[in-house]
Amino acid sequence: MGVILQKTLPFAPWMQAHTTKLPGIQPIKLTEWLQVDEVYTEQLLEKQEILKNQFDQVHVMADECIPAAEELLNLIVTLLPDLGFIVSGKKVQRPDGIEVLIDTTKPLITLSKLLQEDFLIMTEQAGEHVLIGGCLCFPASWNLLEKFMKPLTFIHVPVPVYDESLAKRVERLLSSVKPETPLMRGNTLRYTNPTLFLPKRNSDPERKEIRGDFIRSERQTLVRLPKTKAVVFSIHTYVIKEEDLTSSQKIGLQKLGPLLPYEDS
Repeated sequence: MGVILQKTLPFAPWMQAHTTKLPGIQPIKLTEWLQVDEVYTEQLLEKQEILKNQFDQVHVMADECIPAAEELLNLIVTLLPDLGFIVSGKKVQRPDGIEVLIDTTKPLITLSKLLQEDFLIMTEQAGEHVLIGGCLCFPASWNLLEKFMKPLTFIHVPVPVYDESLAKRVERLLSSVKPETPLMRGNTLRYTNPTLFLPKRNSDPERKEIRGDFIRSERQTLVRLPKTKAVVFSIHTYVIKEEDLTSSQKIGLQKLGPLLPYEDS
């Protein structure tokens, strides 16, 4: 798989005081949810290769997830024109000119052909949000199959800062998400390997890296679907060389040292 790098990082979590502390959540408008950036076509091509060669590792769907996945696709199609897409019946022309057929029987696969974001779907069960489906082509050191049908507390097991107190705060946040007001945060990871597809299990040795010249930052959003009430967790992945950060971003990052305080994968 090739190396795909952005040249700019529009949102650097370490640059804003309210996003440097976990969970670092801030509200956004629904129209600010999805993004198309400078490596759109490259990342979409990479997704198709991953889906072709590692499908069973990156796509999971419980039967109970199907209505939410269909609702997610229908909602996003209504937002696409504002992002430069042309929607005509069951066909969508992407900003790069490629035409995609809207397949409602494969909602998450269709979204992977349209957008850079990865999408995970959660529902509340017995007081905890459980991962019931998703398509994760760009995992940052975690394994989708290992987390499937597990509650949020299990999903974050290897994250040292994700203690009981933070877990309760995150659950309260998930329960409070309103359809009209998505929530957004970002994380910051250092890597020596810029590859987008980096699945690792909790037990894998050397799962985490603390040094590296590549900065991997995920723009993560939480969106409540109005009909099924499921919560969608989307991830837009940026990988950029540290040398390509702006001067102020470099200075801010250097102040943190080699250990980044909000690595959370």
